[in-house]
Amino acid sequence: MNLDFQAARDQMISQQLRTWNVLDERVLNAVRKVPREKFVPAAYQALSYTDENLPLAHSQVMLAPKLEARILQAMDIQSSDQVWVVGAGNGYLAACAAQLAGKVRVTEAHSDLAEQARRNLQNTPCNNVFVDNVDALQLDPKMAYDVVIITGSLPRLDTRFEQALRLGGRLFVVVGTSPVMCAMKITRHSEQTWQREILFETDLPALSNAVQPDKFVF
Repeated sequence: MNLDFQAARDQMISQQLRTWNVLDERVLNAVRKVPREKFVPAAYQALSYTDENLPLAHSQVMLAPKLEARILQAMDIQSSDQVWVVGAGNGYLAACAAQLAGKVRVTEAHSDLAEQARRNLQNTPCNNVFVDNVDALQLDPKMAYDVVIITGSLPRLDTRFEQALRLGGRLFVVVGTSPVMCAMKITRHSEQTWQREILFETDLPALSNAVQPDKFVF
């Protein structure tokens, strides 16, 4: 079956992204430049531009296009920004962020997903993305990044990711448990103060190895 991926990409931008208030032309141009179909697992390639999360190994997902674009818009990535993407998700979100940022680091706990992301990124127009096979929850960076994007949900907010932000830095995180979770933007205003803003509701698989909340015992 021959698919017109360029037409599908244009339709995705007009019918999914723009209708979900993704109107930043910098973000839309970044999405135009990255061929999403090259990142989608072969079994789902015909669904590259559909409005749905696509399954990956280890109960992870490749986020729906409008969600990835909404994240990029909310993070307001600048050309000098150092970006940390937690969870490779096949590399597509990082490739789009790389069109906007100075440098993008991806950390992925699973070696097979990390290697797949590296291979996918080699076939895209970006040379400022680096993929590390490491569990982000084992790291403790202090004021190292302008933008942090977590691609899986956290049952409860892990403040170590807030600490990774430089002054003025922005964090995207989804917090909660299924079926309703809150997507949040957290901005660091000083060494000890952050502003938290709820963006929308969603439902995502948990980040691998995410800390689970304590269970209530009667």
